[in-house]
Amino acid sequence: MDATKVIIDTVDRFKQRRTAPLVLELDLTEGLTDGSPPADPLSAVLAMRKTSLTDVLAGLKRARKDDRVKALIVKIGGQPLGLAIVQELRQAVIHFRASGKLTVAFAETFGELGGGTVPYYLGSAFERVYLQPSGDVGLTGVAMEQRFLRGALGKLGVEYQIGQRHEYKTAANTFTQDHMTEAHRESMSRITESITEQVVAGIAEGRGLEPARVRELIDQGPFIGAEAVEAGLVDRLAYRDEVYDEVKEAVGDNTLLLYVGRYAKALSAKKLPHPGEQTVALVRGNGPIRLGRSGRSPLGGGGAMGSDTICAALRAARRDDNVKAVVFRVDSPGGSYTASDAIWREVVLTRKAGKPIVISMGDLAASGGYMVSMAADVIVAQPGTLTGSIGVFGGKAVIGGLLEKIGVSSETVGEGANSGMLSPTNAFSEAQWARVNAWLDRVYDDFVNKVAEGRGLSRERAHELAKGRVWTGADALEGGLVDELGGLEDALALARKKAGLPVDAPVRVYPKLSPLERLRPAESSEDKAAAMARVRLEAWGPIAHLAGELGLPSYGPLMLPGSWTIR
Repeated sequence: MDATKVIIDTVDRFKQRRTAPLVLELDLTEGLTDGSPPADPLSAVLAMRKTSLTDVLAGLKRARKDDRVKALIVKIGGQPLGLAIVQELRQAVIHFRASGKLTVAFAETFGELGGGTVPYYLGSAFERVYLQPSGDVGLTGVAMEQRFLRGALGKLGVEYQIGQRHEYKTAANTFTQDHMTEAHRESMSRITESITEQVVAGIAEGRGLEPARVRELIDQGPFIGAEAVEAGLVDRLAYRDEVYDEVKEAVGDNTLLLYVGRYAKALSAKKLPHPGEQTVALVRGNGPIRLGRSGRSPLGGGGAMGSDTICAALRAARRDDNVKAVVFRVDSPGGSYTASDAIWREVVLTRKAGKPIVISMGDLAASGGYMVSMAADVIVAQPGTLTGSIGVFGGKAVIGGLLEKIGVSSETVGEGANSGMLSPTNAFSEAQWARVNAWLDRVYDDFVNKVAEGRGLSRERAHELAKGRVWTGADALEGGLVDELGGLEDALALARKKAGLPVDAPVRVYPKLSPLERLRPAESSEDKAAAMARVRLEAWGPIAHLAGELGLPSYGPLMLPGSWTIR
């Protein structure tokens, strides 16, 4: 009898899981992943436990039409999310909310006294916002800080010889200035202004407040929990158990909880492309751009976009007869000029082959990240995406003075007038500096000419939009550097439409390799296995963010300067 009861109970639970109403959950405590699948088996296994942005977007899109799904609860944690990713999530939540389903945001704190503007901006998209009684709302506005190393370097005896094209390409300013130049301040001021406009508009709409009132509240923040409730920023102070009890009371006690990622994976497992089915290829390019294969550090700190990997993936998608369109997801601050140019060429060839290619920009698609994007049929960015930075810088640090101070002498033996040109011991000669400037002019002219060609602009207009200036996606749209505002789902919908595919045509990540293909070496550069990333120690590994904060040089001359974080 006991065994029979166990079997009956198990069957009943199974039936309930298949038929009971659902409340979807999303825990953002550890953030989201928005990159290519890891190459090494260990990282791949660990990544399976992390929620991906792609799964969340796909799950929420499907859930809008699923009668079983009654509500969505999102826990907003302290792990920083990029502004563009937050805007993708807000967009998905707003669409889900418009379907008539309950949306609830819960946070233990939005910033704990300060630094919570972007997390709260995400929370404001929900119908109900709950805050733990001990929490705060760190709605303090938008600030961008730039550090300058010239004074410290001078004391050490280090001098930087760096050229830049043009005045808005401010990476060199970190080393050569002790304050913001007029162009530097103008660019950063407009970025903070544009982002503030977006945040204010979003909070005002989500909370039913006037924009002027939201600006007043930003000037008054941060808020203690009770003050946030009084100001209308939060609906109620409550602990997690109280929040979940209220949701169950609203939608029914017999509902089941299910993570959005698990919900999406269960659906995708049922919707794998059939052999011969027409699909959209999704190629991901994340991190600084370099020559060679993409890679990630086993120590953390993100990965890099290798030109060999991305080019092979685009070739594989282009030559697959079942692929009718390509979406290239770009999230990169730039890097190597030649690597960016190689990827640009594959984008051009994909377009010439008659396959529509749509760019979906993430948090960053600047400098080299813009170069790999600009030849596509359509560029889609979020309003808060940082893009543009069409410019170049190059040079070297001269540490001869430092070596002399610490008693280190150096001698060079070489053949050729410029054989020691890149040595950090001595400054460039006049002739060598002329060669550096010739190279900078060549790179900048090539970049701007390709922008003009790809975006259908005059050379003069492209130059005005370039000069190394960074734009938000909203401002880039006005200038013609991007075509539409939106996220990955919008880019996929555009690709399907341009290719004449059904609105639910499947998406396939490229390169899609079997376990056996992942293990075997590539037969040639045309083999799709050549698009495999590799595990390697990246330039700064887990201290990449700190390196950016210090202005340390990284991957190449087409690089967004410093570390860009909007909190």
